[in-house]
Amino acid sequence: MLRDSVRRQYDPLDPTAAGIHQGFDPPHQSDTRTVYIANKFPQHGHYTPQRFADNRIISSKYTIWNFVPKNLFEQFRRIANFYFLIIFLVQLMIDTPTSPITSGLPLFFVITVTAIKQGYEDWLRHNADNEVNGAPVFVVRSGSLVQTRSKNIRVGDIVRVAKDETFPADLVLLSSDRVEGTCHITTASLDGETNLKTHYSVPETAVSQTVSRLESLQGVVECQQPEADLYRFVGRITVTHHGEEIVRPLGPENLLLRGARLKNTKEIFGVAVYTGMESKMALNYKCKSQKRSAVEKSMNTFLIIYLGILLFEAILSTILKYAWQAEDKWNEPFYNQKTDKERDRSQIWKFITDFLAFLVLYNFIIPISLYVTVEMQKFLGSFFIGWDLDLYHEESDQKAQVNTSDLNEELGQVEYVFTDKTGTLTENEMQFRECSINGIKYQEINGKLVPEGLTEDTLDGSIHCLVRITWGPAGGPSHEEELFLKAVSLCHTVQISYDQPDGHAEPFSHINGFSPQMEYYASSPDEKALVEATKRMGVSFMGSRGEIMEVKTFGKAEKYKLLHVLEFDANRRRMSVILETPAGEKMLFTKGAESAILPFSTSGEIDKTRVHVDEFALKGLRTLVVARRLFSAEEFAEVERRLHEARTALHQREERLLQAFNNIERDLELLGATGVEDK
Repeated sequence: MLRDSVRRQYDPLDPTAAGIHQGFDPPHQSDTRTVYIANKFPQHGHYTPQRFADNRIISSKYTIWNFVPKNLFEQFRRIANFYFLIIFLVQLMIDTPTSPITSGLPLFFVITVTAIKQGYEDWLRHNADNEVNGAPVFVVRSGSLVQTRSKNIRVGDIVRVAKDETFPADLVLLSSDRVEGTCHITTASLDGETNLKTHYSVPETAVSQTVSRLESLQGVVECQQPEADLYRFVGRITVTHHGEEIVRPLGPENLLLRGARLKNTKEIFGVAVYTGMESKMALNYKCKSQKRSAVEKSMNTFLIIYLGILLFEAILSTILKYAWQAEDKWNEPFYNQKTDKERDRSQIWKFITDFLAFLVLYNFIIPISLYVTVEMQKFLGSFFIGWDLDLYHEESDQKAQVNTSDLNEELGQVEYVFTDKTGTLTENEMQFRECSINGIKYQEINGKLVPEGLTEDTLDGSIHCLVRITWGPAGGPSHEEELFLKAVSLCHTVQISYDQPDGHAEPFSHINGFSPQMEYYASSPDEKALVEATKRMGVSFMGSRGEIMEVKTFGKAEKYKLLHVLEFDANRRRMSVILETPAGEKMLFTKGAESAILPFSTSGEIDKTRVHVDEFALKGLRTLVVARRLFSAEEFAEVERRLHEARTALHQREERLLQAFNNIERDLELLGATGVEDK
């Protein structure tokens, strides 16, 4: 959906043009990476390809070779295990009142059970890794579509992904089976969002829908080095076409993340830019450190307290022993005669051995049986969780999976659940209820937009009166009402899917007399609810094809040219589209939060709309404010320049875009506001 481009004449004698590095620092001196599509590297001799990670995912902790030493090291980092190991060694070193077996055997049992449990869990992770890494994928190599394994994907490979498949690497979208080069994905496995998100390819690659055309594609992707932020991606793609280089900016809307799933699109082709452990999904993996539950942390606290008591008792008993033996008659009683070696032993050494003997004698203050029981409970409890039918999801045929049994008891410690997403607390079903247009409040009744105050009885009793009140004496909508509905039906990123056997149909197919059942798909449920509402009221969004968006306004088809999309972000709290109307005017439609639109509005019923928005909010409705701006030819030329400079920048792109967007989204004419119910 990005419309900026730069064309440069290709000069075969210019070495910088051959590598298409103009305007960039060399890769080893910057924080960018250079990816040659289909690994078509420059043919000059001094070029050295960059080295990238392979596409293997490793979530396991151990290997066959390091399991024993690494697992023992981790286990003896536990205070209890280390303590019992010391006691066992003391029993082996000195003459103690108890057998070493009393400490050694339980310790061996605890260590063995824990090792088996952790080894089994890591074996499951190995199996999952092997399944993912060995999954079949299709890549374009040597002019044909070749099947290989996921682990063999390299940075620069062109990968084909079919409907309902997951993306095997982080891909920049090149083309899809849709003419406009878009696709829908879900990122539920990454961020929990189940809504469909629309992603875009640049126009120069969107036409490459066959293997032969992809093989002939000459292009380079320059992008940032891997980072964990799922919602940030900065880059640009340079496509060479008939000796010309066309540069297009790339953003998050062009990147298909590993782990996301393709929906409502037959197939896509993308170039791998981040693979394996450098993909955003892998970078968000938590560190493979050994986890400690709240119960274990609490036990460790008590263990330290009892250990202090134990040391105090051992020292006190040792001191009392020597105080008792201060008299000769008690130093060597008749029933415990000392040998000459014992009489000649150092007093310090005797004090140490006596202290250790008392330590062993009192060590049962810390029960090793407790740790045996806890380890068995964790090991067996993990199986019961998997067998629990209350935790079984019948639709997906999935049972609960225990990734680490060390945290079983944490499930019982949850007291509060905090969320910042209403979709987790509600059904996330949006329904349009009310709106404000030009200072007048309206509500929807039976698919009709009527002024607030009319009831079902009024609707049944006087349809003619209703139409006259709603649309004016002439029976048609006012200019303000029609403009508001058009703004809502055009200011969005909604896509249309047609009810076809293959799940896809050409946009505008209804023009030829064929009207399949169409369904709206949107990354935001609010946008979908608003577009569906305007359709019920007579202004229908009929789909987009490339840069053309069509709406049918009360039966009359109109086509608008989409020039730019100013994407939503949390700082601005609004999104906008810049369109060319059928009359040739350049117009901006914007919608967003009250605080993001009203301060930048200079005309319209601002005060009345603010009051209406507050009333909508008191009813529990989600509110959006809608506005527009008309550009003169000079203003639009300045807009084009600012957007191009910001979108083609590799460094500080977000800051430059924010500055450009804020400069464009001002001097607005307020159109109205909407109220949507979140069921």
